[in-house]
Amino acid sequence: MKPALFLLLAAAPAALWAAPRETVTLDKGWQVRLAPGDTAAKEHPKAARWLPAKVPGYVQTDLIAAKVTPDPFIGLNEATIQWVGRSDWEYKGTLNASPLLLARGHVDLVFDGLDTFAEVFVNGQKLLAADNAHRRWRADAKPLLKAGANEIRILFKSPLGVLKPMVAGLENPLPGEYDSTAGDEPEGRQTSPYIRKPKYHYGWDWGPRIINVGPNGPVRIDAWDDVRIDTLRVQQEAVTAVEARLSADVTLIADRDATVQVDAIVTAPDGTKVRATRTVAVTAGENRVSVPLTIANPQLWYPAGYGAQPLYTVATETRLDGELVDAQQRSTGIRTVELVREKDAIGRGMLFRINGIPVFAKGANLIPFDSFGPRVTNAYMAKIMGDAKAANMNMIRIWGGGMYLPDSFFDTADRLGLMIWSDFMFGGAITPYDPDYRESVKIEAEEQVDRVQAHPSIVLWSGNNEVLSGWEGWSDRTAFKKRVGADEQERVGVGMAILFDRVLRDAASARDADVPYWPGSPSANYEGKPDQDGNGDRHYWDVWGGKKPATAYLDSCPRFMSEYGLQAMPDMATIAKFAKPADYAIDSLVMTAHQKFLKGAGQQRLLDYIRMRYREPRDFADFVYLSQVMQADGIQLGALHHRACRPVTSGSLYWQLNDVWPGASWSSIDYYGRWKALHFAARRFYAPLAVSAARKPTGTTDITLISDRTAPVTARWRMRTMDMDGKVTMAHETAIQLPALSATKVATMTDADLFKGADPKRSVTVVELLVDGAVASRALVTALPEKDMTLPDPGLVTRWSTVDGKPALTVTATRLARALWIGFGTLDVQASDNFLDLLPGESATVTIEGKASAGSLKKALRLQTLGAAK
Repeated sequence: MKPALFLLLAAAPAALWAAPRETVTLDKGWQVRLAPGDTAAKEHPKAARWLPAKVPGYVQTDLIAAKVTPDPFIGLNEATIQWVGRSDWEYKGTLNASPLLLARGHVDLVFDGLDTFAEVFVNGQKLLAADNAHRRWRADAKPLLKAGANEIRILFKSPLGVLKPMVAGLENPLPGEYDSTAGDEPEGRQTSPYIRKPKYHYGWDWGPRIINVGPNGPVRIDAWDDVRIDTLRVQQEAVTAVEARLSADVTLIADRDATVQVDAIVTAPDGTKVRATRTVAVTAGENRVSVPLTIANPQLWYPAGYGAQPLYTVATETRLDGELVDAQQRSTGIRTVELVREKDAIGRGMLFRINGIPVFAKGANLIPFDSFGPRVTNAYMAKIMGDAKAANMNMIRIWGGGMYLPDSFFDTADRLGLMIWSDFMFGGAITPYDPDYRESVKIEAEEQVDRVQAHPSIVLWSGNNEVLSGWEGWSDRTAFKKRVGADEQERVGVGMAILFDRVLRDAASARDADVPYWPGSPSANYEGKPDQDGNGDRHYWDVWGGKKPATAYLDSCPRFMSEYGLQAMPDMATIAKFAKPADYAIDSLVMTAHQKFLKGAGQQRLLDYIRMRYREPRDFADFVYLSQVMQADGIQLGALHHRACRPVTSGSLYWQLNDVWPGASWSSIDYYGRWKALHFAARRFYAPLAVSAARKPTGTTDITLISDRTAPVTARWRMRTMDMDGKVTMAHETAIQLPALSATKVATMTDADLFKGADPKRSVTVVELLVDGAVASRALVTALPEKDMTLPDPGLVTRWSTVDGKPALTVTATRLARALWIGFGTLDVQASDNFLDLLPGESATVTIEGKASAGSLKKALRLQTLGAAK
């Protein structure tokens, strides 16, 4: 018996011509196989037979589930999956159409994602063709349907198979992102610039090359008669403390002239409702109706740390001849967003002002959650976002080389108060300038903005990632310009300007008018050269990419630092998921394969950065530990410096929050959701109250007290220089009133000031900010890098107990414990706090999250510090 995608069970409507639209998701009973005649069938005969398929999903995950190809995340298996993206594939399913369904005026087959070159057939007849993985595809299938079983087939062509012949014929192909690591594209002749598909599928310096194929979004039937709602947007027209004036902007699709009634209903957080109605004449085709709404004494939505996140619901109902024919609703919040670009002696600033409050943006860049996006659950996304909030972040930048995220992601951001900077999906490749490409992008952008613009968390739409800055100065772009000559160079440049400064700007501004648009990251909004300290946002990669030490972060105060980063290895428990103990070596084949920076050379770069400041790794586990210490210390230095530069600097977003697969990367949370040392550090360096004690290579230390509080804070700050046993050789303490939303430099100290009479090899200066007698923030300063210090065995003493039903560990340091890591080997557990500096005599108590017995925890416990080993 053929699988049935769905069976329409609705009761007969009172009047067919006035029946409500009915939507049925088609997510069951799909199958997939190699397209008949594909040459891969010879080596993979099982793939040529029909296999169960998940929709939404990708061929690759179906093949993994069927054991046709191994999991590419394990060992060296990435190479074994490459054939899938080079092949053509066919999906099929069966739609059982009832007489009620066929009696409807329209039976639209809707695909929220087809990745990428696809043709859809119903009962053997072609319904539509798709060529953009970021778009929704809709067509009326009714003329092709019959009563009973209907076959739906989707034929996917290999992106490489479609584009490689075209690119091979070009004299000067457009510069792309990363050359293929699989040998399936000639160097410098990438197909990725010519396709609207997630760019990271082609491989990036933190993830594998897996060219996915399949229906990457939900599939559904929309059955409707005379009129349906195509889109509902919620526009903020004016917001004050007294009232908020909104509009529910509805786009109606009608198949005939008619008079319709559109009702808009706003439900406040307390359940009270406001209703407005418009009666309008519609004509066949697209019709736009705006229903104004006024909310008295609105409750404003604030970013995390600045207030609450009350949410409203805006619902619309469309009636024809008094009968309800369609309804939609959106969750929204009321707030004002300004991107302040004031000119000054340095250049032009870049400050987000939310509800009139100048907000320092603290956060990280988000890459896709998985190499196989459709399998990411809402719960996993919410977990990562919750971890960002737990680290005192208030902004996440959605990086442009991935995919547009589902509504559930923005729902979570709304609830958590996380501001979202959303790139359009352009990862770095130079874009074609032909009109068809531009038109496809226009539709893509309009659909995506329409879908999510009601979310208050979205505070910026940005045109691309590094396309504009790359065109300005990357070596391959410079060589391309030289080869093609002035005329073609101008055509390419003007084409990008039209795309990013007109097409995408128009899509964002017209459809989400209360949110600013930014043409790219980094950018100066076409008001100067991109990626400069004095104007707009910066991507700073002299550290790591340029091999400079982390102290180079201190060399300038950018207006907004939207990318900077250092790599680290993931936790040993994560490494055990993709490698065997025999692979536990810095430069083993498996570790190199899971290190994508410079085709594996990142392992040596990690070791180089460890050697700049820390000791030589004692073993592989120590290398993992030291890489995380290096990453956390370096990013902490940069982030606190950015905060100390306020008001010149207005944001610090490190690269990157998460991972698409398990391996070495710049993330602070690894693929399995485990926090690296950096994420624990971020919870402290992004705290509302913080102390920055930035020691420059010249031997001077700037001490700055930082407050993100919206009211003044009465505090004290103190300095103590002590030896490894806790003997204090210098002490200073002063009362201070910290202004609201401020960074206050309180001292510039030389090493002689801090370490006078003390042995710099055995001394540390502790700078603390105290509020109500408690330490709100702490920073340590040393005159020497840790590798040149005599750091002792800290004499750690442990005690186990139970707190709220969870295992709890108390660690007490007899002597200074620098960069204490509480680890449990490969056990799947995590301490509630970690990466700690314990002063002599100090204790820390942490609870242990995860499923492990007390005995296994005690046996697996390993405490690592920068001090001498026992």
